[in-house]
Amino acid sequence: MIEKPVTGTAPLPVLSGIAGLADHYDVILSDIWGVVHNGREHFAEACAALRRFREMGKTVILVTNAPRPHPPVLKQLASLGVPDGTFDAVVTSGDVTLAFIAAHGLSPLYHIGPVRDHALFEILQEQTGLKPPLASLEEAEYVVCTGLFDDNETPDDYAASLAAMRTRNMEFISANPDIVVHVGEREIYCSGALAQKYEALGGRVSQAGKPFAPIYDRAMELAAKHFGKAPDIKRVLAIGDGMHTDIGGAISRGLDAIFVTTGIHRVELHPADGNGRTGPLDLNALKNLMAAHEQKPMAAMTKLAW
Repeated sequence: MIEKPVTGTAPLPVLSGIAGLADHYDVILSDIWGVVHNGREHFAEACAALRRFREMGKTVILVTNAPRPHPPVLKQLASLGVPDGTFDAVVTSGDVTLAFIAAHGLSPLYHIGPVRDHALFEILQEQTGLKPPLASLEEAEYVVCTGLFDDNETPDDYAASLAAMRTRNMEFISANPDIVVHVGEREIYCSGALAQKYEALGGRVSQAGKPFAPIYDRAMELAAKHFGKAPDIKRVLAIGDGMHTDIGGAISRGLDAIFVTTGIHRVELHPADGNGRTGPLDLNALKNLMAAHEQKPMAAMTKLAW
């Protein structure tokens, strides 16, 4: 069903749900944060929509730029109340990062990110037997970034470290290409923000997540496993709230994509009303956002619903 535009002419269809599209697809690749939950609570309508899609004999793979491998993400989904039956499998940017680290063998690395992300290295050891030593920046041969050390920091706090990395031409593995993420109403910088600054210095960056190819390759492998055969790419639908990561990545892979507007871009797309609450979709802002990113999804939704 198509929602009535708020004002003006919508630059693309604005859907109220995916029910009318379900028959045209066998697989959904859905983002998690901003689509299925907001870091504090799950979105019941979104989970119900994905579950109903699966009940049609179809497959749902959750694809996220979370810098941790999927086991901790599965625990987080459960802790946020995401119901059983919502999805078939999860692939994370952290899963892909494991392969990047494994390619370096036992070379010492410098880790930028919170201590909780050390689960990445523990799972690497469980899966491969490799345990590369964590070293200081001066002693390390390359850098793995899963986020900022502290949620209150900004990329400007890392100017000196990035300059030192560039002087040594160190590879910078970014476990999460996202620039920011919202935890409730709070905005926190991700490793993609540091990767962006390092690239601006001419540094070498390897990106594990969306919009880059490795995570989509893994997602399609999982889709084939759970669907029973390799799906026709024309019958795979991507859903996400990041215009650059989710929408740009899906379109670059030849996938149809639906853009959720109340996620990471909600401040610019849904200006707050007089009481500080999220307002209706601003269609002109949506048009400007697509133009700025040079992306055009097949449709938009204010939230994922059936």
